[in-house]
Amino acid sequence: MKEKPSIVYMLINTQAGKEREVVKEAKKFPGVTEAKVVYGEYDVIVRIELNDFSILSETVTLIRRIPGIVKTATLISA
Repeated sequence: MKEKPSIVYMLINTQAGKEREVVKEAKKFPGVTEAKVVYGEYDVIVRIELNDFSILSETVTLIRRIPGIVKTATLISA
């Protein structure tokens, strides 16, 4: 039986006015299935599906390097 992919969400704070640029760049990464501007405590939410959980750290690190990102929180779906 094929395992379901792991679902990871990244909540991102950006510099003012950088939200849409961060969304555009985040969508370029493998595994990113969705990236959207949101209102509230965070500015952007990114949904990542990973078949190989061992690459989570690398994927998160690459996304964090996008210019304009100030802070991130990573949530792993149960």
